[in-house]
Amino acid sequence: FLAMKDALRVVLDPLTQPLSWILEGALYLFQSTPWFIMVPLLALVVYFASKSIKLVGFVVVCLIGLAFVDLYDHAMQTLAIIFVCAFLCVLFGVPIGIAMSRSNRLQRITIPILDMLQTLPPFVYLIPLIFLFSVTEPKLYGIAIILYAIVPVIRLTDLGIRLVDKDVIEAADSFGMTDQQKLFGVQIPLALPNIMAGVNQTIMMSLAMVVIASLVSAPGLGVLVLRGIRNLELGVGLVSGLAIVLLAIILDRVTKAALARVNAAQKQ
Repeated sequence: FLAMKDALRVVLDPLTQPLSWILEGALYLFQSTPWFIMVPLLALVVYFASKSIKLVGFVVVCLIGLAFVDLYDHAMQTLAIIFVCAFLCVLFGVPIGIAMSRSNRLQRITIPILDMLQTLPPFVYLIPLIFLFSVTEPKLYGIAIILYAIVPVIRLTDLGIRLVDKDVIEAADSFGMTDQQKLFGVQIPLALPNIMAGVNQTIMMSLAMVVIASLVSAPGLGVLVLRGIRNLELGVGLVSGLAIVLLAIILDRVTKAALARVNAAQKQ
């Protein structure tokens, strides 16, 4: 690996540089937007996803509480990283899951890779990346988070499409639907609950990895947790840890509310 390091860096640097630009742009956007604009925008996103006024109120109160203990900026940094990495996980993970569901051979090849990614300790993701990229580059922690968090959305997309009732597929065939029409008109809509469950797990795993990625310069609440551990600052570590728990609750409730809406729409 060390002998190949320079050659790999020459190949991977141009391919992964856009990830650094996206992360830097998201961090700048979330940090530079005033709180009186960002909080209503996040509230609108939550309402669009959940259609729940109570959940919107809970999220607003939580964000105000984070600002009250002077953790708002760090929370926005963490959210920016999660939004970018979770979006990219879905962007790449769903097509991979769809391809796996349509090819047993591809599934046999991909499953061992997913098993390996899921069983590796989170810290292990950082070791080869530290050799390949500079510690100050955002793409280092971005790639680590994506590799760690992409597995659930791939697995559950594949599972959801494979679990679609065969009678429904036969009915679609009897209407003369093409493979593409069946995929987008029948299989993906029926697999949405499983896909949304995968998205929920991906977001939770992104948040978990953001904290660990603070070891390699990832900004956000993880930096404060690390500072509390290193300097034995109990208050800093405890409050920032509780803030991470609060963010996890918010993200979990919002994604589960969106999943409940999808399930309710399918039952109608």
